[in-house]
Amino acid sequence: MKAAGTLALMGCLIAAVEPKVYTRCKLAKIFSRAGLDNYRGFSLGNWICMAYYESHYNTTAQTDLEDGSTDYGIFQINSYTWCRRAKLQEKNHCHVACSALITDDLTDAIICAKKIVKETDGMNYWQGWKKHCEGKDLSEWKKGCEVS
Repeated sequence: MKAAGTLALMGCLIAAVEPKVYTRCKLAKIFSRAGLDNYRGFSLGNWICMAYYESHYNTTAQTDLEDGSTDYGIFQINSYTWCRRAKLQEKNHCHVACSALITDDLTDAIICAKKIVKETDGMNYWQGWKKHCEGKDLSEWKKGCEVS
């Protein structure tokens, strides 16, 4: 019986760390409800396209960079400027732990992404957006998703 309880607990822990990969339409709905459509002049298609090329919609995506910093979450937000890792002194302009950017709850990631767009040069912060989305017809990104 004790072994069964231990196995059940381990199953819960393993399930808790599995990556959440959203579908395009699920993200379109979340982003729309969060007010990203036309935020600072960027259409919903821009946000969906950017999230795809930054993380492939994976909330737990992490990319270690040569400068020692890490990009986190669905928007690949950098630890040096925008969030706080455990023992390192970063700027933390979003006033958020980096670990909060790699959860299924996208609230902190969206708030931080809005701050980045507002306080920098729009969506130019994201190389995936610049290379694949900027200046393109992005209407296909929300097509069939039941968002306006």
